[in-house]
Amino acid sequence: MRPLSVSELLTVWERGLAELPFERALTILSSACPEASRGSLVRMSIGRRDADLLQLREWTFGPELTLLAACPACGQTLESVITVAALRAPVDPACDPAIDRADDSAASALAELTGCCTWRDYEVRFRSPNTEDIARCAGLEPDAGWQKLLGSCITSVHCRGVALAVDDLPEDVARKVVEEIGAVDPQADTRLDLTCPECRQQWKEVFDIVSFFWKEIDAWARRTLCEVHILARAYGWRENDVLALSAARREVYLAMAQA
Repeated sequence: MRPLSVSELLTVWERGLAELPFERALTILSSACPEASRGSLVRMSIGRRDADLLQLREWTFGPELTLLAACPACGQTLESVITVAALRAPVDPACDPAIDRADDSAASALAELTGCCTWRDYEVRFRSPNTEDIARCAGLEPDAGWQKLLGSCITSVHCRGVALAVDDLPEDVARKVVEEIGAVDPQADTRLDLTCPECRQQWKEVFDIVSFFWKEIDAWARRTLCEVHILARAYGWRENDVLALSAARREVYLAMAQA
């Protein structure tokens, strides 16, 4: 995986305009990982995908993120700054999520994280969810989507040695399996501990790197194209000429063009 150039980032933005969030995640990663097939990327666990997106976000816009959240009690908007490092979940060195390798089959082998949940008389084997699973749930109602996603991740169910269908899992066992899946791939469910400065309400806010990164890319792309428009009119340059300028030089030319 490598950082995206200015032109590559604009191409990602253009393609992503018509895509769903999970498709945007793949578009971003495909551009940053040209040596990996889209098939290997789509089978990568959500946590590993998000870890790579966090790294790309840091390379693109820096190590700090400004987050806005509304207090669920009083509605007060809370603004906080957090580092990418603080959002990263611990990674087991034995399960290195790197996909930037020549052997794409090796990347596929690392794509899934598996585990086993033993609860009461049940033994449930599972794997981590991936983007392919998310795609299959697109358009479904939340409850139906949750059931389908869980069913995709469970590979076998036994109760006292008897094989069962996923639909036969009791609700408490299903909740336990979801907890275990989260423990295997913690980056897939990033939550922030927040406190409202007005009413002191405390809550956990879900952080979605896909939507956050995309909003930043969208704002950056529109701002950049506006700068291209201004400089092209002022100096007769082509888009590639403007994009080739360093940020510092572009800022100076913009100041002169707008003076």
